[in-house]
Amino acid sequence: MNAKVNLTMGPAEWGLLILLSAVWSSSFFLVELVIDAIPPFTIVLCRVGIAALAMQLLLPLFGLGMPRDWKILRAFLIMGFLNNAVPFSLIVYGQTQIASGLASILNASTPVFGVLVAHFLTDDERITPLRLLGIALGFGGVALMLGSDLADGISGTFWGQLALIGAALSYAFGGVFGRRFKAMGIHPAQTAAGQVTASSLMLLPVSLLVDRPWTLPVPGLDTVAALVTLALVSTAFAYILYFELLKRAGATNLLLVTLLVPVGAILLGVLFLNETLGPSHAGGMGLIALGLLAIDGRLFRKFRRMAG
Repeated sequence: MNAKVNLTMGPAEWGLLILLSAVWSSSFFLVELVIDAIPPFTIVLCRVGIAALAMQLLLPLFGLGMPRDWKILRAFLIMGFLNNAVPFSLIVYGQTQIASGLASILNASTPVFGVLVAHFLTDDERITPLRLLGIALGFGGVALMLGSDLADGISGTFWGQLALIGAALSYAFGGVFGRRFKAMGIHPAQTAAGQVTASSLMLLPVSLLVDRPWTLPVPGLDTVAALVTLALVSTAFAYILYFELLKRAGATNLLLVTLLVPVGAILLGVLFLNETLGPSHAGGMGLIALGLLAIDGRLFRKFRRMAG
């Protein structure tokens, strides 16, 4: 039986959500800064590896250590696979083909998948008619963006977008799976440390076999600084916020963070990377945004009360 969660969002939860969205907005920008100098699997390994080291050093400051129970360690491995290894790798590959702003928009489809996954795998986050409308709008937005590129033939851009959709689906499963850590009594900092440590162990042999990082030229200081920031701020710190919000508000509410992430990511891309979005991308973002608002339901319920 899944542990019950509080599905309402108070000021503290909204504050955590906004802070997490700001932190994660920068991750798409930072990946764009390092992607020309470092291959994808090595970027992801450095991201989770540096974050894991930082989290292991920080745990004693919380008065915590790493759990040793195999059941918990196995959960860390699954969470690291679903929430780090798979989506991070797909996102970085996707950003080799598409702009960071577009990547963040496609990542915003995560709650659409999250509602479906939560409906079938949890007892207390079921699909309602309003959420069903949100799912339809969200998938409509994704289809609009994919269709515009598919019309020109299957290309790297299409596969890049498909990779981001795969990452969103993996995040959705990770968000639902991560609910169990509250029932296990695991502190958010322990969960964050456990998942990035587990994903580091998974990605190390992949990076060594595929990227052969010892053959790469030494990256510049700007690249190293961006990579360290990606690891410490957009990963280690972000996942402490992530698991605290998951514990407080549930998987569906947590995944609403992706509604806010594109705003910051697009702004950074336009200001510093000279990125632009096509009409189909803007239209797709609009449909996804409407879908997420329907999934959340608060705005619709407010209008209903005002109309009544």
